[in-house]
Amino acid sequence: MLIIKTYNAISEKGLSRLSAEDYKIDPEASNPDAIMLRSFKMHNEPVAESVKAIGRAGAGVNNIPVDAMSKRGIVVFNAPGANANAVKELVIAGMLMACRNLTQAWQYTTTLEGTDEEVLKAVEAGKKKYVGFELPGRTLGVIGLGAIGVEIANAAYALGMRVIGFDPTITVKSAWKLSANVEQMDSAEELFKQADFVTFHVPLIESTKNLLNMESLATMKDGSVILNFARDGIVDDAAVLSAIESGKIHAYVTDFPSNQLKDNPKVITLPHLGASTGEAEENCAVMIADQLNAFLKHGNIKNSVNFPNIKLARTGVKRLAIANYNRPDMLAQISHQLGQAGLNIMHMTNESKGDLAYTLIDIDAEPSNQAIDNIRKIDGVLSVRVI
Repeated sequence: MLIIKTYNAISEKGLSRLSAEDYKIDPEASNPDAIMLRSFKMHNEPVAESVKAIGRAGAGVNNIPVDAMSKRGIVVFNAPGANANAVKELVIAGMLMACRNLTQAWQYTTTLEGTDEEVLKAVEAGKKKYVGFELPGRTLGVIGLGAIGVEIANAAYALGMRVIGFDPTITVKSAWKLSANVEQMDSAEELFKQADFVTFHVPLIESTKNLLNMESLATMKDGSVILNFARDGIVDDAAVLSAIESGKIHAYVTDFPSNQLKDNPKVITLPHLGASTGEAEENCAVMIADQLNAFLKHGNIKNSVNFPNIKLARTGVKRLAIANYNRPDMLAQISHQLGQAGLNIMHMTNESKGDLAYTLIDIDAEPSNQAIDNIRKIDGVLSVRVI
């Protein structure tokens, strides 16, 4: 029986993918095989020695100490693209709210007093304050063309917008899904100069921190709109506020409110609604549950943020799943220990991702505890599991 510890409320549709015959779901488990969570912050949370994998039912993994888990050979999964439609819809809504001044207009109508005739008169007099502009013919710049960015780019083009994108690490899978009408920019700086709207869909790492700042804002068109549904810290909020005050920026729509932002009439702050739909939560939970099941039962990895994708059809009596540093001679040392133990390799595969690698080996017999211990003692081996 495999034990899954959950933090946060995980969609029942996802949990139901883990059969009751094979899995026990226990939020209080002290020695689980894996962890499922959404936004729970794990950086100060002890992780039991029994844990082999952590599944984040969402795209970002800032709430998980990924580097520390990597050193222990713990695979960290996420669910890229499972919430893409939810975020896409919110970005489109954000553009419409900004360009049509909808939040300011709504707030205006809530202050109207008097008879219906007086309210109607005030409406006709006040609507001139909220004249907006339309999306067709405007240019949307998309920073980050992963699962979410691609959907937004394609949807914006369908609405009649010119769409430009920048992503130096775009995958072949994303490129296939991206409309041929989306124009590729050579740099974020070039995108900022041409865009009427800019939306961000990249992780918060050192190279993306304050990606939009005072210098890049100065190069943008007057009256531009900024949208941030990615991560707090990608946009320099203070710089955007200054640009709003000067009239450079028309509006800022963000999923990350703060005291300096929440009372500005040109800033639309939302309470981190990006993936907050029932459908997105279900999609994320289903994806994570399936990935954990494939990993725990067969060692296969898909959508890990720290280890490579790897898959091997089962052929032997037992399978070894080995996490190790990506160094020369690792496979030779592992194979040598299996040979010393009289174990024959039936089938194997090895993949690497940066400094880390993962190896699946099907062998012809049950390995002894001594054989497994000898593999664990190899310098650079992080974890060994017999399946």
